[in-house]
Amino acid sequence: MAPLAKKVLLHYGGGSLKRSGIYKEITSSLRENGVGFVELGGVVPNPRLSLVRAGVELCRSEGVDLILAAGGGSVIDSAKAIAMGACHDEDVWDFFEGNASAKNALPLAVVLTIPAAGSESSPVSVISNEEKKLKIGYHCDLLRPFASVVNPELFFTLPKNQIANGVADMMSHIFERYFTNTAHTDLTDGLCEAALRTIIKNAPLLMDDQRNYDAWAEIAFSSTLAHNGLLGMGREEDWASHRIEHQLSAVYDIAHGAGLAVIIPFWMEYVCGDNAGMFAQFAMNVMGAAPSRDIEGLAAEGIARLRAFFSRLGLPSSLCDFGIDGRDFEFMAKNATGAAFGAEKPLGGLKKLLWQDVLEIYRLAV
Repeated sequence: MAPLAKKVLLHYGGGSLKRSGIYKEITSSLRENGVGFVELGGVVPNPRLSLVRAGVELCRSEGVDLILAAGGGSVIDSAKAIAMGACHDEDVWDFFEGNASAKNALPLAVVLTIPAAGSESSPVSVISNEEKKLKIGYHCDLLRPFASVVNPELFFTLPKNQIANGVADMMSHIFERYFTNTAHTDLTDGLCEAALRTIIKNAPLLMDDQRNYDAWAEIAFSSTLAHNGLLGMGREEDWASHRIEHQLSAVYDIAHGAGLAVIIPFWMEYVCGDNAGMFAQFAMNVMGAAPSRDIEGLAAEGIARLRAFFSRLGLPSSLCDFGIDGRDFEFMAKNATGAAFGAEKPLGGLKKLLWQDVLEIYRLAV
């Protein structure tokens, strides 16, 4: 860091960074190299706007010129928002609501402790506004970290539920790119399918042995590739499932990966009739289903096999598993599409979803 910055903001989550010894390693290295730093902990899953605003003020008051995020996707997303907000007069939430565009951002480096969100290589930050009960993403190449340390040994102590949630998250990033109506995408089809097969092969190994270095290396590399843009090249992407799940996280504060594990199979069932061939291809090339002339049957088998895989990892299968009923579904569906603000924009690329469609997916998920 010494050639790049005189003062760093070390941004992290809770006590696990200190218990693991990573905090001590990072701070000792900064001191040994004569790099000043201030720190801001307290990031939680579904990172909060209030902490981002505190980080922006801290960077300004302390003259921070680089942010070092030590953690998983929530920490990195929070750090990205701070990096952007610190360089603008506008309130940082204006960017997420589409009322401002980033022109600059502090440089960001990452020490990854949880492979899942792929935020260590993506240009996206997703933040929750706890007052408005909204969770919104902002995309800008200025937010892509310039360097990320991905060391499988840092993942050895992760609990099984975080491993499972992370696997669902990284697979969802591939699904959002893979399921498309764009034709002639043989290469990126194959890349997506290879990454998904790699995750499906190695994730159960980690549930049996959380210190399996080789399995972690495969999973971590897949997670990074899933969200750095490579797998979506030349394809219309979808992202409806993420927008639908973001409302669950915003209202109920559930783990993003767990929410996606529920929403994605129900989204698949709702939209697969619009491109059954793509889902049949998924069933055969990813989930190992035998070839058949029954395209609709193959599509259904692929979705069923995905559900079984998620269940094997201990992931939830319905919103009932979270104790969620339907009282907020219409509010969430209208927020997801923008109908609540009088500016509805259909979700998705494979099938365009209005708020009534989103409402039906929530209802199916119960």
